Amino acid sequence: MQPAKGDQAPLFDMLVDRAQKGLIPFHVPGHKQRAIKDGYEAAADFGIWMNIDVTELSDTDDLHDPSGAIAQAQHLAAACFGANETHFLVGGSTAGNLAMILGLCDPGDFVLVQRNVHKSIIHGLALAGVRCVFLTPVLDGESGIAIAPSVETVMRAVETYGEAKALILCSPNYYGITADLAPLVEAAHATRMPVLVDEAHGAHFGLHPAFPRSALQAGADVVVQSTHKMLSSLTMSAMLHIQGELVPRPAIRQALGMVQSSSPSYPLMASLDLARREIQVQGPDLFEMALAVSSTVREALAELPFEALNADDPLKLSIKDKWGRLSGFELLSELEKRGCVAEMADASYAVLALGPGTRKEDGEILLHALSNIAGELDAQGQKSSSNQEVPTNNLSPEAAYGQISEPVTIRRRTASASSVALEAAAGHICGEWIIPYPPGIPLLYPGEPISEVTVLELKRLAAAGARFQGAADETLASIRVLTEGDNV
Repeated sequence: MQPAKGDQAPLFDMLVDRAQKGLIPFHVPGHKQRAIKDGYEAAADFGIWMNIDVTELSDTDDLHDPSGAIAQAQHLAAACFGANETHFLVGGSTAGNLAMILGLCDPGDFVLVQRNVHKSIIHGLALAGVRCVFLTPVLDGESGIAIAPSVETVMRAVETYGEAKALILCSPNYYGITADLAPLVEAAHATRMPVLVDEAHGAHFGLHPAFPRSALQAGADVVVQSTHKMLSSLTMSAMLHIQGELVPRPAIRQALGMVQSSSPSYPLMASLDLARREIQVQGPDLFEMALAVSSTVREALAELPFEALNADDPLKLSIKDKWGRLSGFELLSELEKRGCVAEMADASYAVLALGPGTRKEDGEILLHALSNIAGELDAQGQKSSSNQEVPTNNLSPEAAYGQISEPVTIRRRTASASSVALEAAAGHICGEWIIPYPPGIPLLYPGEPISEVTVLELKRLAAAGARFQGAADETLASIRVLTEGDNV
């Protein structure tokens, strides 16, 4: 296999060259690389994708045993992002998070876990059957949003549970706030404990001086990035990066083979190849327009009754009504009415994500929408609700700062559970997943004790308009709890 150059996209180029050969397909998929003919003109738009939507053939390489164009593309990605080894993911960061846990851990192993991780990490821990020691994160002083555990908390946990197989972290969060990962990595590496980082929202980190350092640059051993979130690949495409010698690479590769489809999408993989080439060809210039839009919007907000969170990632704009007249959910709704679709919201902020595809006009339209919303609020004379208590964002609220939990095993399923009114749930053991989504960070998981503070948090989020995954009662008027015989 000949090494490819940075300005090439070997996987994408192979697929395009192959599509031009006029081969007769007697293999899956069923569309045979031809546009759908269903009487609708719009179906032809899929033709360009069908041309490169193939399967594992003698000339297309195999994601699960790459030796040709896929291998070349993954080598180029590793060099681009600073890894020793990179694997393409066609099931999003979820597949990578599952694989890094399953590849490293055996049932009964201990792991140290940041409490406010994405649900895919919690699911991976449940599937692996490991014992989890949860580390409470510190809170951002401006917003109260949870970040990551302090160095002191990590050091105490490493000292207490030196046999732990890994420290698992998630940074940055949905709001673009990131932890200083280097000292956390150093604390774990002092005992040769590997560090696994879910960096789903930081695929662009380290690629421009305006961005924070990446988790790989901070020394993490396995890093999973959602390339589709903040770069330009297609949705569900992501990458898993490995460096150093503290993790069993063959075992992680084997786990990837278990959690990824045996029929991976070539368009998704090709989009990863193109996103990487875009970075290497354009360099930091790729992000200049988005950074300019971010700067312009932040400066203009000084003249409006809105303010943006001072995030580490300038491409995340978390905007709130500074007078508290609109919740984050309401602001998101008002923006959507004016054609601006935000990524997510919470009780305070509407979160907007910029990226390589952001245009100057996007910022102008956003500012016009915000100005229009402000004008309507002034005309309506809405009273401020800023004196109302705002719930803590994305943090298991019963946990105090610096807390290290007792070891727990996450349940994959609950054999018996019954419903109780949310107001009466405190003191019970949760029997279902309660996950505000987005951002997808579980406030409760099966087997976790429910406190009075948690109940209050859930009531506030529900009243503010949050959506919950996993809850049997979508209104959250009731919650499922374990029956007495299953309270173990």
